[in-house]
Amino acid sequence: MQTVDLRLDAEWIIPVAPAGALGGHALLVDGGRIVALVPAATADQRYTPRQRVALPRHALIPGLVNAHTHAAMALFRGIADDVPLQVWLEQHIWPREGRFAAPDFVYDGACLAAAEMLKGGITCCNDMYFFPDATARAFLATGLRAMLGLPVLDFPTPYAADPDGYLQKGLAVRDEFLHEPRLTFSLSPHAPYTVGDPAWEKTITYARQLDLPIQTHLAETAAEMAASRATHGATPLARLHRLGATGPSFIAIHAVHLDADDVDLLARHGGHVVHCPASNMKLGCGIAPITDYRARGINVALGTDGAASNNRLDLFGEMRLAALLAKVATGDPAALPAADALRAATLGGAQALGLDADLGSLGPGKFADVVAVDLGTLEAAPCYDPVSHLVHVVGREAVTDVWVAGQRLVADRVLTTVDEAALFARARLWQERLQ
Repeated sequence: MQTVDLRLDAEWIIPVAPAGALGGHALLVDGGRIVALVPAATADQRYTPRQRVALPRHALIPGLVNAHTHAAMALFRGIADDVPLQVWLEQHIWPREGRFAAPDFVYDGACLAAAEMLKGGITCCNDMYFFPDATARAFLATGLRAMLGLPVLDFPTPYAADPDGYLQKGLAVRDEFLHEPRLTFSLSPHAPYTVGDPAWEKTITYARQLDLPIQTHLAETAAEMAASRATHGATPLARLHRLGATGPSFIAIHAVHLDADDVDLLARHGGHVVHCPASNMKLGCGIAPITDYRARGINVALGTDGAASNNRLDLFGEMRLAALLAKVATGDPAALPAADALRAATLGGAQALGLDADLGSLGPGKFADVVAVDLGTLEAAPCYDPVSHLVHVVGREAVTDVWVAGQRLVADRVLTTVDEAALFARARLWQERLQ
């Protein structure tokens, strides 16, 4: 009989790939990775766990992958609501960043965001913000897995003075944390409208030399599309393709207003789209046509964006919004079924980040990034289809336990690596300064 570190027994285990829910099974973990997903009776015969956790009314799902966020901006939550994107950025966010963005701000904000994400079943995020070294330390302290986007802008901020400064500082952060198993990196020019061709060309050269993904905000508003056509004679995506940015490691964030040629280009070159429905709705940007993208074989992931624009780092909410918006936008109630929404929040995100060999589904060899969701409450009764329940019935409040690489980071709704009272107090201190 094989001895393993951990055994998880649950009413339902939902591997995502291959699709389907399994009842009365056990998930076996050793060395931070899944070694087996088998019927409970088989587990009794074959494995002796050092620790066994029984979750008799729960579903076990892969850890959710938040494929786009700005973690430190959790400290800006709700600071400027109900305004258009450019007003929000230029009059509210960028001036405050100019005054307050510094390593201590980023560390505290990233800790706050990581705590919120973990309690909501998010085990991995794709972040993009200044001082990524401070974000890295925050994520390592809390246990969250992440891809860290190394920012690039044409204009100066407290972090760097020019594109060369951004690239040099970002690549130094990559070198510093290169061997941390829970961290990976990408190059992250903010957007085509904030980064000119020379900086894009340098970014693309580094990305190709170092085999790093490129992620950027793209076609978020109709005004952005019109300005790009007027200035560059091309859509933002066509311009970036001309510069050589596109390919299977290109991540288009938002992609609300791609035209037909853009969709064809993204499909032919294997790029990914990160759909952020709540942020796009709140800023009045529109509804991304993700059913069209998926029909063309484009991988669609889900992201929350930052808590400054979304107010919640909640992928359960994003799943439900994405599913409902797809139905409304197409008039087809079968558009984006629950299983596909769940896939976008798990394996779709892992694929966008190039981490799907290790994350995004529950199967032997993958990291034991696992979330337990309580489906046995009065509000969730009865439960005929656990996958549908995960998208349309329960929310992040149903998450009770979270493991990353087999480490229990949330135990019965309590964070194990974070002093919640102290973190709340730090957030209140920042509130007093920022307002």
